[in-house]
Amino acid sequence: MLRPFTLHRPATADEACALLARLEDAAPYAGGTELLLLMKLGWLRPRHLVDVKRIRELGDLTGGPRLAIGATVTHRALERSALVRAHCPLVASVARHVANVRVRNVGTVGGNLAFADPHSDLATLFLTLDATVALVSPRGRRELPLADFVRGPWETARASDELLALVRLTPWPAGTAAAYVKFGVHERPTLGIAVALQLDGAGPGGARSSGGSVRVADARVAIGCVSPRPARAPAAEACLVGVTIAELEDVAGAAAESATATVDPADDLYGSADYKREMVAVFVRRALRIAAARARGAESAARFPHAVVA
Repeated sequence: MLRPFTLHRPATADEACALLARLEDAAPYAGGTELLLLMKLGWLRPRHLVDVKRIRELGDLTGGPRLAIGATVTHRALERSALVRAHCPLVASVARHVANVRVRNVGTVGGNLAFADPHSDLATLFLTLDATVALVSPRGRRELPLADFVRGPWETARASDELLALVRLTPWPAGTAAAYVKFGVHERPTLGIAVALQLDGAGPGGARSSGGSVRVADARVAIGCVSPRPARAPAAEACLVGVTIAELEDVAGAAAESATATVDPADDLYGSADYKREMVAVFVRRALRIAAARARGAESAARFPHAVVA
């Protein structure tokens, strides 16, 4: 049951920030898929909700050197955007598998990131795209890496009078082979692995033109849902740089073990810490196998129970 609250509907981001600065115990409200649930459970009890859904500037999607996604863009809009599919196609594919269609129709990108739920598909994937978030407040505007913005479970660097305005992504170069694999029995993922391999000398068709001689010039591996917050796995990435596509299978085991060493899981209803570490190793290998197949111009035929491949 919801406790009484006052709903405010500002017309601009500046007005919203002014309300957040002036009102005691106020929270921004967009899609409400997580906020309203926690309010119904009694875990959050804000006396004021500042509705930002109607602020036009927060709903923009723009291209350029970096893709800018406004905070109130919904998962459904992200999934269906031709601009997103052109610049970051894997983002659109992953958005299509967030929760269910009812959640995707109202849940927003900014709300997902600002809530810092450790079980976030988008936050995990965005780390491989050098994501930054823009925050606005009465004091001005600042931008910081997503890795610094998310501090822990449901904890971010956002001040109480700040509003998350947008997230910027750096699209991968042409020829990058990427994959996102998530595992979960229910809609909420219990593991998410994002892999991106930038191929040296590959054309738009990836490694197809040069076969197995094409090498990995840069690698991104991000792991989500098992640690307090999603994070990159730099040691695993280092294992992959310089190897050819043909050699990926040989180093996948070492990369997976390195990735496992970076996670900090806890025993909970989703499984023991040891089980989660083993799952990280298994799914990093699977994600690399899928990315390697895509680099060769093929699609892996492997399908995994309770797993989603994007």
